[in-house]
Amino acid sequence: MPFDLGKRRFYVFGLVLYPQSFIYMTALLLIPAHSLFLFTTVAGRLWCGYARPQTVYTELFRWVERRIEGDRIATGLWTGFTFVGSFTPIHSLAAEVGRLALGPWETFWVLFYRFATYGNAGFMREQVCKYMCPYARFQSAMLDKDTLIITYDQACGEPRGSRSKKADPKALNLGACIDCNLCVQVCPTGIDIRKGLQYECIGCAACIDVCDDVMKKMNYAPGLVRYDTQNGLAQGLTASQRLRRVFRPRVIVYSVILLLICSALGVRIALRSPFKVDVVRDRAALARLVEDCYVENVYRLQVMNATERLQHYRVTADGLPGLPTQARPSAFSRRYSVRSLRPS
Repeated sequence: MPFDLGKRRFYVFGLVLYPQSFIYMTALLLIPAHSLFLFTTVAGRLWCGYARPQTVYTELFRWVERRIEGDRIATGLWTGFTFVGSFTPIHSLAAEVGRLALGPWETFWVLFYRFATYGNAGFMREQVCKYMCPYARFQSAMLDKDTLIITYDQACGEPRGSRSKKADPKALNLGACIDCNLCVQVCPTGIDIRKGLQYECIGCAACIDVCDDVMKKMNYAPGLVRYDTQNGLAQGLTASQRLRRVFRPRVIVYSVILLLICSALGVRIALRSPFKVDVVRDRAALARLVEDCYVENVYRLQVMNATERLQHYRVTADGLPGLPTQARPSAFSRRYSVRSLRPS
């Protein structure tokens, strides 16, 4: 489990982080965010079409729907149950459901996530991509004419029009597009890729697959709708020429910044100290005289072991010859009150 809320710990690939180490979590979040900029510049919305949780979860939701005859509410209830099972032991949670003995908070969160799942993946689906996701709005700032995107070859497809399979498109003065509109029907956001690049396109390539199937049935060459760049489509660039254009200044700058972030994080984690301590003077009492003419000062030490192994620490004080110290454990197992004594 990546988050142990009770002990306030975060586990990331074997690395144990505490709230005091939030800077590491920030850097770990910066890496995927900057990687998104880099990958979008190179190959468009691959993240949205293939790896984004919204897209992947919606596809899984649809798969479950097909297996249980489209009962979206049942799917949402099951996902709500499994999500709550990440925080409550799943076996005891299932037993409580069987006995109808769920607690009020468990019942609330199961029903809440059932509603959220149904609304997100069952009802709204790709509408989230069109209206709620800000990424579609600012992606144009990361795209250029050498970015790999889903394109429609107008020179090959136009003028479009229906015809029989045996008809010669050249004799009819028609292009390869038979105007079947299947590319529009399969598009999850309902756009027509033949009108050019649109911000609603999530790069799922459903239009490419269905168009290639139609071209195969018509005995035409595939690739009427394909992954290509705007420069590659306009200038007829070969695959090797398009590959050379990948290494352009914008991509190089993004790559260097990403490499610097990863290197800085790796070095910082490698050099981090597993021992952390806060020394706070006791605010309840100032320096005071005690027996044998000693002046007593009380400090509170909060010691943190940032590893998962048992550690032993020895607390000493120096600065005056013969300076004695006395440690007393406080109510918290990792806090100690240290008394330093010196002659008055």
